[in-house]
Amino acid sequence: MAYASTESSFPQSSIPVAVLGPQLCAPYPIDHSRRKFCRYGCSSNIIFKVKDTLLSLRDQRILLDIVENPLVSMQQKIMSGHRRWQVFRGDSSDSKDLLFSGKKSLLIQFKTVLDVFLATNTKEEVCDFKIKGSLLERSCIVYSRDSSNSIIIAQSVVLGNDTFAVTMYPNIDHAFIVALIVILDEINEDKAY
Repeated sequence: MAYASTESSFPQSSIPVAVLGPQLCAPYPIDHSRRKFCRYGCSSNIIFKVKDTLLSLRDQRILLDIVENPLVSMQQKIMSGHRRWQVFRGDSSDSKDLLFSGKKSLLIQFKTVLDVFLATNTKEEVCDFKIKGSLLERSCIVYSRDSSNSIIIAQSVVLGNDTFAVTMYPNIDHAFIVALIVILDEINEDKAY
């Protein structure tokens, strides 16, 4: 399945989604494939790498940029019924560097739905973003806000064995979207066992 990359086919966000920073937003759609971000140690035209940390008490991943600078540290919260992951700036785990967290919407789900809360949303009454993914269909959609006027900001689809494509719409922080997909992938991996 190929994505059409014409700007007119994508909704324009009036306010950029810049969770990690505006330098990671583009005014045009961005298409990433499995070959452009992968587990640490991959090669061939990589934009992001995901490094698994060893010898840790909790699941932890670090998203690295092309020159291997840590962008975010993703950690599964210990003893969390909803499978909450917290995401911190750089390789930090200090609460002052918390950027956002994501958790399963419900304890029991047939289709994975994650609620994502920015660090400034301390009450967590309404999520800032929502991810709906299907392990069976091997795809996901990322929405801004949890309301009737939500906007699709990214889509991912599996194209074949270990090959998938992610389309991020204009003015969206693509490192943020990659971090969300890594978290969704980790939660779905646990479902498979």
